Amino acid sequence: MRVLVTGGAGFIGSVLVDRLLAEGHAVEVVDDLSTGSLANLAPARALGGELRFHQLDIRAPELVDLIVRRRPEVVFHLAAQSSVASSLDRPVFDAEVNVVGSLRVLEGARAAACRKVVYAASGGTLYGEPDASELPVAESRAVSPLSPYGASKAAVLGYLATYRHLHGLDYTALALANVYGPRQDPHGEAGVVARFAACVAEGRECVIDGDGEQTRDFVYVDDVVDAFSRAATRGGGLLVNVGTGVEVSVARLHATVAAAGRSDRPPRHAAARPGDLRRSALDPTRARIHLGWAPWTSLEEGVEAVLAAAVARAGAASEPGRRS
Repeated sequence: MRVLVTGGAGFIGSVLVDRLLAEGHAVEVVDDLSTGSLANLAPARALGGELRFHQLDIRAPELVDLIVRRRPEVVFHLAAQSSVASSLDRPVFDAEVNVVGSLRVLEGARAAACRKVVYAASGGTLYGEPDASELPVAESRAVSPLSPYGASKAAVLGYLATYRHLHGLDYTALALANVYGPRQDPHGEAGVVARFAACVAEGRECVIDGDGEQTRDFVYVDDVVDAFSRAATRGGGLLVNVGTGVEVSVARLHATVAAAGRSDRPPRHAAARPGDLRRSALDPTRARIHLGWAPWTSLEEGVEAVLAAAVARAGAASEPGRRS
């Protein structure tokens, strides 16, 4: 089928594009390259198949015309302003991208008579700060975001349900845990695995924000992309958690990365970041029931892959004639 991926040159989006092309679909990629990179699409181009790239901001009215012109059967909507810290400083910009931009996507999908929109929601911000007894959090917990970013993601859930009711446009919203993988930007806000891997690969000191006892649910990008692929035909009208259900402390994560890189350099602790949750983990039971999905990559396996990519980048940067 023909599909369209917003944010398709980003970390998760580009891996999804690889998967969709490998499955034989014709893929349209929309990305403004503000955080994505054409380099992320190099593996997809090497795969062959039908791939078109459109450099366009999802807030642009032209997006509606593009979707109508290309008429995809399914739209995978991953483009977003994804920084919690930025949303605190610039809540209007956050809403423009995440709410208005998503409405452009929905209007285009409606006008093009698309069958479905698969939406990348944020499991780490939708549910607020749950009590320890509620972990791992299930989708039955009330949506209660504590940041403008989380609020914008929650608002789109309402629009998805409305468009399904009014226009018959189906959707599945995937509430993603902390996704990590080799293409993740080590300088990004959510890229703690990539940051630690880059520091270990380059022999630098790792920095842990806060005491390191805060927990996250780390899920590998290939596993996440598998959930997106399955959601194209399953889970209609549902919010579905995509995570492992396992809490991992940041201190344990650092120890795992350090062990994989054979580093005995201790981390340095910095101040905790404002707005950070203390504990987080998502219950993947609904994903197993409705998508037939379960994560299969262990933290150790995933960290090895991220570290190998970081070592390769560090080696390339140190070659003569390259800028470090």
